[in-house]
Amino acid sequence: MPYRAWTMRRARALTLDLDDTLLDGAGLGESIQQVCVSLAEADSTLDVSQLSSANAEAWMEYWLSAGDDWVLGRIDSASFSLEGWRRTLLACGCADEGTAQLARVLHRQFSREAHRLYVDAHDLLDFVAAAGLPIALITNGASDVQREKLEVLGIEERFVAIVVSSELGAAKPDVLPFETAVAALGCDREDVWHVGDNLEMDVTGAQRAGLGAVWILRAFSS
Repeated sequence: MPYRAWTMRRARALTLDLDDTLLDGAGLGESIQQVCVSLAEADSTLDVSQLSSANAEAWMEYWLSAGDDWVLGRIDSASFSLEGWRRTLLACGCADEGTAQLARVLHRQFSREAHRLYVDAHDLLDFVAAAGLPIALITNGASDVQREKLEVLGIEERFVAIVVSSELGAAKPDVLPFETAVAALGCDREDVWHVGDNLEMDVTGAQRAGLGAVWILRAFSS
């Protein structure tokens, strides 16, 4: 689909993506590394670098088969995380269920501690508030995880509406999350700009729903 940025009407409202747009994704990598260090400290047969490599490979494979189920709420977050760590540990020669359970608990703890906004995200939210533009959040993920991120970041009150894929049963780039957010904002879709980091999920999805789309490239902007 061709880009339409040059034809967008002036924004009267915004919809924003969360992960890697407002929320700094580096925290996820840091939390996984902390889990690997903790597991290696608890079990001398485990190696931090091996765990880290195995985790990346295990999650890539597991996401392909079960990622959509998690995003749409068909798998709860605890089970999803536990299975990812089971696969990680099995690849490292550890089949102990207690260790997998420990990894799941530690991962949630360390992830919660690592949640942080990009510095410019604070500026954006302040600017939008000062301009009087209503904003909604559209995020793909499980309700408990995404809501916890917002709680930790303390930004729930910034949004007129928070649209979470698992609560809606539809995920970006499906048009339903965008249409749901626009309805809550009370604006014509042509007057709403969506800002996100993912070209397919955010830009293509927003354009399909009739919104303006702004693509933020964090690899170059952070």
